[in-house]
Amino acid sequence: MEFTLKTPRLDGSDSTLTRILTADPDPGVRGILDTACRLEGWEAIPATDGETALKRIRLFRPHVVVTELAMPDVDGLALLGRIRSEFADVPVMALAGAGGTRYRIGCLAAGADDYLAKPFDLEEVMLRLKGMLRRSSPAAEAPPPTLVVGDLELDEGSRHVTRGGTPVYLTDTEFRLLRYLMCNPRRVLSKTQILRHVWDHGYRGRDSVVELYISYLRRKLDHRSAPIIHTVRGVGYMLRPG
Repeated sequence: MEFTLKTPRLDGSDSTLTRILTADPDPGVRGILDTACRLEGWEAIPATDGETALKRIRLFRPHVVVTELAMPDVDGLALLGRIRSEFADVPVMALAGAGGTRYRIGCLAAGADDYLAKPFDLEEVMLRLKGMLRRSSPAAEAPPPTLVVGDLELDEGSRHVTRGGTPVYLTDTEFRLLRYLMCNPRRVLSKTQILRHVWDHGYRGRDSVVELYISYLRRKLDHRSAPIIHTVRGVGYMLRPG
């Protein structure tokens, strides 16, 4: 289950995708960012200079703008000012190859919501983008959804879980693990995927912790019902009723 802003598209393509505009004159940097965005299931909209970036922001209405400040046609701080004056609600992450604390403060003052110096760590960029999307999404203010897989229900607002109408009491980690499985029903998830989405990115322990918590969930969910979490040997785990 993915929560995205549903903004009308002017070019007639899918309006449900999360759109990230990546503006950078370096094709290598654009390629890395665009590939990472597509792997997340987002639509990457590239731009090679400031004027193109502004035109594509107007056309595609991206959910987040990632822009290098050393553009060939527009001064970086001026570009930030133009984006912010015309698109007040679009979060902007600024990338810069040089500049100290004063320059970073200047970028934030000019309208950037976040700032990263090059060379950047791609994982950090993606984590920051996800945070910006969460903070800017109107869905964050909507009533939390209820996930349903077979006779298993999970209410995100109350954190109430039932199976066949019977309450299931879970710890915080068990709840997060079950939620991830229920967001991906009938899909095989590896231990690596589960660790990345359920545990902290800084976790450095053994992946056997996944097996342990899967066993905890099975003990609570399958007490009086048919197994719903299945092991795909050598691959991972899948939540599937029946």
